[in-house]
Amino acid sequence: MTCKTLLRAGLAGLAALSIAVLLNDAALAQAPAAAPAAPAIVPNKGDNSWMLVSTILVLVMTVPGLALFYAGLVRAKNALSVLAHVFYAVCIVSIIWVIYGYSLTFTGGTYIGGFDKIFLKGVTLESLAATFSVGVNITELIYICFQMTFAAITPALIVGAFAERMKFSAVALFVPLWVTFVYFPMAHMVWYWAGPDAIDAAAKALAAAADGAAKTAAQAKLDEVLADAGKIFSWGAIDFAGGTVVHINAGIAGLVGALIVGKRTGFGRELMSPHSLVMTFVGACLLWVGWFGFNAGSNLEASGGAALAMINTFVCTAAAGVSWMFAEWVVKGKPSLLGALSGAIAGLVAITPAAGFAGPMGAIVLGLLVGVVCLFFCSTVKNALGYDDALDVFGIHCIGGIIGAIGTGILVAPALGGTGIMDYAIGKIADYDFSTQVIAQIKAVLLTLVWSGIGSAIIFKVIDVTIGLRPTVEAEREGLDLTDHGERAYNM
Repeated sequence: MTCKTLLRAGLAGLAALSIAVLLNDAALAQAPAAAPAAPAIVPNKGDNSWMLVSTILVLVMTVPGLALFYAGLVRAKNALSVLAHVFYAVCIVSIIWVIYGYSLTFTGGTYIGGFDKIFLKGVTLESLAATFSVGVNITELIYICFQMTFAAITPALIVGAFAERMKFSAVALFVPLWVTFVYFPMAHMVWYWAGPDAIDAAAKALAAAADGAAKTAAQAKLDEVLADAGKIFSWGAIDFAGGTVVHINAGIAGLVGALIVGKRTGFGRELMSPHSLVMTFVGACLLWVGWFGFNAGSNLEASGGAALAMINTFVCTAAAGVSWMFAEWVVKGKPSLLGALSGAIAGLVAITPAAGFAGPMGAIVLGLLVGVVCLFFCSTVKNALGYDDALDVFGIHCIGGIIGAIGTGILVAPALGGTGIMDYAIGKIADYDFSTQVIAQIKAVLLTLVWSGIGSAIIFKVIDVTIGLRPTVEAEREGLDLTDHGERAYNM
């Protein structure tokens, strides 16, 4: 082969290579750029910090707050008994919660969740929990702890109804059974849903669907996401921080327990006045402080919603305390400290479901109403029916919770200063309909009363026929501090 031939072959090869490179560049230019990886959601440190503080505040509500509040209201010989009941409830429920309670409450299902997160399976330091804003998440471990404090305080509230006459072994069995079969399903039915991010993504996919088949598939997906909710949530009932889950739930269980256990020995014939209203005052004040974590923390973000829940927790509580005190002053001739404290607790109960939905003026009206109504139930109704609800768990928590739950359906109305209800499928506040919302709230109240009332009755009867509920009359007269725990609150 001559040099001229080699030169021609080389030039031809270079030309072919140049053409191939040009064609490849053109193809690359026309190809769509690779989509960048979606940035990982990093929880806001401020939100996480607020939720850590709120969780601690809710624990303070229970121990020492609720424990001291209850202990001061009983006779001195039973003070340690009540403290032990409350403290035990916190300890045992905390263990149950991380083993299977969280999984049963916050995984998919209509009436109860499943075991997808048993023993906190799959929960890591990077796991996230949704809030009420699209794209905003908090660390899941913090959310687990926050909800754990709610699960712990609810059965602790119940023990006040049958204080001074149920032996510790019965309480020790009642608490784990009750949270398992009553609390976890109730919390699931009210609070479990797919979350704003899932609904927003499904709604956007529907809006972006190009043809009929795609729209049908996208609509089916949106319907599936919306249906992924607890029964009461799917009805459209709203409960910001636990009017149904915590207060009505515990209040009706307390009444059932008081009726099944029976009256205290000497009830109606012997003086059973509180042994330390100073202790009760300290406990009530700690409850009010801790309740800011309970209500404002339920916003799950350090935002305006938390601020609204905070101011409502201030003013509704104050209004109810004043309302009860002045009503008692008119009826009985003297304004008692215990009445003011009881009214404040009733106000805290009532504002719990409405804290993030009502306006401050609506919260004041709610507080003024609940103070008078709960006083009526804790005095007139209780005396007329003759039941021995030792620390007025039913009269304050159940009745106050009912007023708050139904009142939430009214006060959420934007026309009354409420926030309205966010519809994540359309990305804005939904139109408010009075009858629809109030009916949903009433249905939630009724289901709570039936579920907790029947479930609690079964649990109490099972315990009664197996190990027994009450101590002997002699042990009850001596006091549960000594007979159950071998200790005295005071050695003087």
